Amino acid sequence: MTEDQLSAGGRLRRLLEDGELVIAPGIFDGVTAHLVRLMGFRAGYLTGAGVAAAGLGLPDLGLVGMAEMVDRVSMVAGVLGATPLIADANTGYGPPPSVARTVRAYERAGVAAVQLEDQAFPKRCGHLPGKELVSVDEYLGQLGAALDARTDALIIARTDARAVLGLDAAIERGNAYAEAGADVIFVEAPRSLEEITVIAREIRAPKLLNVVAGGLTPEIDQAVLRELGYAIAIYPTTALLAATNAAVAALRGIGGDAAVPPPISRMEDFFRLVGLDDWFAVSEKWSPAKSL
Repeated sequence: MTEDQLSAGGRLRRLLEDGELVIAPGIFDGVTAHLVRLMGFRAGYLTGAGVAAAGLGLPDLGLVGMAEMVDRVSMVAGVLGATPLIADANTGYGPPPSVARTVRAYERAGVAAVQLEDQAFPKRCGHLPGKELVSVDEYLGQLGAALDARTDALIIARTDARAVLGLDAAIERGNAYAEAGADVIFVEAPRSLEEITVIAREIRAPKLLNVVAGGLTPEIDQAVLRELGYAIAIYPTTALLAATNAAVAALRGIGGDAAVPPPISRMEDFFRLVGLDDWFAVSEKWSPAKSL
């Protein structure tokens, strides 16, 4: 079968079968989608954090709905054309029936792969504190619904357990998700090259590494990631932070001098630009106290 005859998922599967590390830059709007295609990247990554901030002026706290994300998936997939799109689907936007609906909608919009995470709703950026997890059994139900619903797209299972339960628990969850049928395993926010190496050795499935500019995971030379056997490396915030800092400099140049933020180098600082503290205040005021 020729490349032109392959489906979106089929093109990504062929890339993974080739054994080369797939670099997928973060896409958050039409311009970055065009740049990823024109600059020759073999895949793109639709970042939920980027869509929330650049598209809707919101921090990555589970405030963006499924329909809003599907709209962006459709636009970006259309711009990318034959370049496969990996898309963030957060927690799947609900219980297993909602997850199944999400996967079907993402597929109709043109994705090659759907990423689902095991955070409890409302989720938050994987590089912010205060995350909570669903149980393994609950996530396996969501994952099973996704696998049953998909007809073409790869399913990427993300665990945020490293920050909540530790690296061993994250690896245990990753292997459980792989055994359940996930195509690619994504352990969020390892803190060192040593942890990245352990994940590569211990997870028995194709692996994705999330390289977040301004996040908790160190940037590792791509040659090292290839040697370790990672299948995909996503760079969701590289262009996002660069564009933000360039915009600050440009606006300063035409007279913007009030409350100018310093160069943004951390994701927490970036999200403060789009109201992180205000939304945290709403949550703290109105969320019920947890029983001990």
